[in-house]
Amino acid sequence: MKISEIKVSYINEHSAHLKASSSADAYTIALNNWDKDIIELQEEVKVILLNRANGVVGIYSLSKGGVSSSIVDIKLILSVALKAIATSIILVHNHPSGNLKPSQADLKLTSRLIKATDTVDIKLLDHLIITKESYYSLADEGRLQ
Repeated sequence: MKISEIKVSYINEHSAHLKASSSADAYTIALNNWDKDIIELQEEVKVILLNRANGVVGIYSLSKGGVSSSIVDIKLILSVALKAIATSIILVHNHPSGNLKPSQADLKLTSRLIKATDTVDIKLLDHLIITKESYYSLADEGRLQ
């Protein structure tokens, strides 16, 4: 009886020179990798993967949802971060409404993600909520707990 072979591959061709040393850097990186036509229409979630020097290893498009929500699967986030050998991550999602205030669901997700990443020795550096014009950083506001 044959079983499935698991292959792990990773190619870093474009992002070695980018650094996310601040929430402003992370916002710029996220916005440059976002479909500007959809940012005010449909909620999306992405994960910026970083090395020890806050160098960008890559960005992962986790999910696309509706106008007010998107599914965030913590197992997928961890699997991608581990596959990329990321030492830290930044979670980013947009609010099509333009309201940058985090919802209770955003805060609960952040708390769950901190616990999950701690388990595998990966640090959640920030959770950004973005629009075309601006962003809200949970780290900058002291809400990464």
